[in-house]
Amino acid sequence: MAVAPETVSIAAGGVTLTGDLSLPRDALGVVAFAHGSGSSRHSPRNRAVARVLREGGLGTLLMDLLTADEERVDTVTAELRFDIPLLGRRMTAAVDWLRDRPDTGGHPVGLFGASTGAAAALVAAAERPEQVRAVVSRGGRPDLAGAAALAGVRAPVLLVVGGHDHEVLRLNEEAARHLTAPCALRVVPGATHLFEEPGTLEQAAEAARDWFLRMRSSA
Repeated sequence: MAVAPETVSIAAGGVTLTGDLSLPRDALGVVAFAHGSGSSRHSPRNRAVARVLREGGLGTLLMDLLTADEERVDTVTAELRFDIPLLGRRMTAAVDWLRDRPDTGGHPVGLFGASTGAAAALVAAAERPEQVRAVVSRGGRPDLAGAAALAGVRAPVLLVVGGHDHEVLRLNEEAARHLTAPCALRVVPGATHLFEEPGTLEQAAEAARDWFLRMRSSA
């Protein structure tokens, strides 16, 4: 279903982050996205996934994890985009923001992370176990969250990895061993890291949609 996005501002540790919130009527839940290094809320792959989630009745929050000024500096230094504790704190702030907002506060919250954003999503899930109900990683680096954060996650986790993304698949299998929460690994045949092959991103998006829709039944 088509939903006009609302541009929102999220306070996070002394900075203000920009996001696009789309909330279908009678939403079944809301999913916040953590993009990967060097990307933003305008990521075409994440936006394609978000569209599938909204068609399934879920709200979506696509947000920038860095401010515009930070992004300009980081284009040269490439330090902040790999600062998982910082990005995790900002995802946690987004979870709190969704909790405190009247139109989203009553909805189950899911987190979707791509690449390094998966680690940030898992850190936030560990920090807010009572609020985060499900996590999906697409081509992610959950290992970067660290063993302590992985062990602290309580929400069910779906790890979606391309069948030809061999090193990331190995790292996902390693991270899964540290998760004490329910976890499933979905390997998309023929897909490489960016899921550029025909039909592969759609498979990842549909798997994510189905995983998040289970949030409602576990409420």
